[in-house]
Amino acid sequence: MSIVADDRGAVILTDDRGAVRIITLNRPDVRNAIDIPLRLALREAIDTADADTAVRAIVLTGAGSVFCSGGDIATMQRMDRDAATERAESAQAVIRAIWSTPKPVLAAVEGAAYGAGTSLAAACDRVVAAADARFATTFTNVGLAGDMGVFASLPRRIGIPRARQMLTLGTPVDARQAFDWGLVDALAEPGAALDAALADAERLAVKPPAALGVIKTMLAEAPTLHPYGVLSREAAYQAELFGSDDFAEGVAAYREKRRPVFGQTQGGRS
Repeated sequence: MSIVADDRGAVILTDDRGAVRIITLNRPDVRNAIDIPLRLALREAIDTADADTAVRAIVLTGAGSVFCSGGDIATMQRMDRDAATERAESAQAVIRAIWSTPKPVLAAVEGAAYGAGTSLAAACDRVVAAADARFATTFTNVGLAGDMGVFASLPRRIGIPRARQMLTLGTPVDARQAFDWGLVDALAEPGAALDAALADAERLAVKPPAALGVIKTMLAEAPTLHPYGVLSREAAYQAELFGSDDFAEGVAAYREKRRPVFGQTQGGRS
């Protein structure tokens, strides 16, 4: 296990389970609220996992009984535009790291995911939540609108009408409702979200990493493209994958009637 700390102690913990890296928000005394040191450490941890070719999937979770209660309001104050922009950009950098890595990033949510906690979970490629978890975009409670990609991730997951109601009203949504809407991808027994997310991550870790990266990229880009542009982009990526070691391994495994072993000479960002 490795630790990223500030002068108050470890704010991020990382641990490897085979090819899966677990990144834990470690401020349980404040329900894993996100302050500046935590967001900087979280981005660093995600970037480090991205650069490590031995890591094939990433799981984000929170220490204690809560995933993340949002931004740390105790550290906030009125500030001028330049200072506020710098603060906001440090939060956006975390989401950029999640979106830019070709590796699947999963969220294991126990307890509450409020405010930026919902944003963080929604930005991930897969959200596994305990059946008693709750989600709420509570930014308006302190006069804010939302950040950390919530205006991209939330509408894509649950649609604009539901996102509008979550963002404006701030009413908590239980895990079952979140699952029915698409904010959550899988439910687990209370206390078992991390184990369930790890099981999913282990399944993803043995899949072809380049192909998973293309899927992640195309799902992000396709809604912004003309349908003919999507066809062109698909063909370009598929042509690249036809020349990959993983494709050769997949065909060989099919012919030899065995399971393919992907990613032996690749993995991570090319």
